[in-house]
Amino acid sequence: MNTKFHVSLPCRHISATRKYYEGILGASVGRNTANWLDIDLFGHQITFAKCGSFRFDYPNYSFEKTVLPSFHFGIILEPEDWAKMKSRLGQGEDFYIPETLFLMGKSGEHNSFFVRDPNGYVIEFKKFSVAEEIFKS
Repeated sequence: MNTKFHVSLPCRHISATRKYYEGILGASVGRNTANWLDIDLFGHQITFAKCGSFRFDYPNYSFEKTVLPSFHFGIILEPEDWAKMKSRLGQGEDFYIPETLFLMGKSGEHNSFFVRDPNGYVIEFKKFSVAEEIFKS
């Protein structure tokens, strides 16, 4: 089954969120009002709802030798799309965690980089060396 995901997240500023996802990441904007907006991120729906200040206390965890945020979301891209996004973000945006190779030589080997949006959410962009190993351990 090849389905889409939807996630709804609180945000501080609709306009800054729209500018980041549309202008920086190149995502398209769907339905929206002054208090919420839908983002089409590679065919997946993220709804941002304006709620003012919010706080997430999230611990980090170690994966191999890299400390990662336990609260993040991401998208798995084909290698060409991953390279395009990395290049796009490398033109002025700071990476939260730069490109890292995980599980080198093991099942599930993948490259990831992480960015932070205007709401403080961490987004991981991931490409697998072997696409069929996405869920293999």
